[in-house]
Amino acid sequence: MYSKKYNQNFHSTKDGALSESLVKHVIPSFKLIDLNKDLNILDICFGIGYNTFATIYYCLKNNIKTKITFYSPEFDEELIKSLKDFNYPKEFDNIKHIINEVSSNYYYKDEQFEINIFIGDARKYIKSLNNIDIVYQDAFSSEVNKELWSEEYFADIVKVLNNKAVVTTYSIATPIRLSMSNNKLFIYQHILPNKRKATVALNYQIDDDFFKYIDMDKKLLNNPSAKALRD
Repeated sequence: MYSKKYNQNFHSTKDGALSESLVKHVIPSFKLIDLNKDLNILDICFGIGYNTFATIYYCLKNNIKTKITFYSPEFDEELIKSLKDFNYPKEFDNIKHIINEVSSNYYYKDEQFEINIFIGDARKYIKSLNNIDIVYQDAFSSEVNKELWSEEYFADIVKVLNNKAVVTTYSIATPIRLSMSNNKLFIYQHILPNKRKATVALNYQIDDDFFKYIDMDKKLLNNPSAKALRD
């Protein structure tokens, strides 16, 4: 699906939407997070819902019983309304009732999952949240949607995180990583064979063979002209 407003696809045409959601967001965050407690996930932004729906699909497929509440801003109300008619992959067939409910009411709840869609400004919405465990940072790229990648934006993100939280994103750009690391997030790269690189940022440090630490101070020494994005 293509956004005429931002002149970009909603998901990578090289990776595929479902594969991208699983490999760059769901799988790395679930490797790091405690699945024995209830989770709050901030999905930036909802778009056509692949990150949220892929999370639910992954939980059901792998018999993960964790209770999850999703919070997701989206400025395009008409897009949300259209999702009940969108041609999702067969993997989502058994959650079609969830998609329909979200599309009609911007909300869904059962005994395991709750989805809250906020129609409006993501920057304002973030400030109303707290205790977030996972952030799927999946806005349109910084070339067209800079306000959701700046150092000031990530400052607001950091304020609402739990004490051991994960931020996942497809972006590997140095200015984006600096926007995060300048807010005391530690930058890692998820290591998977035959998969394109992606970034995982944490508000704590780890030693894990699946995640390569990216030393941003060293990056700056090698490239002193590099700068974080600013509002």
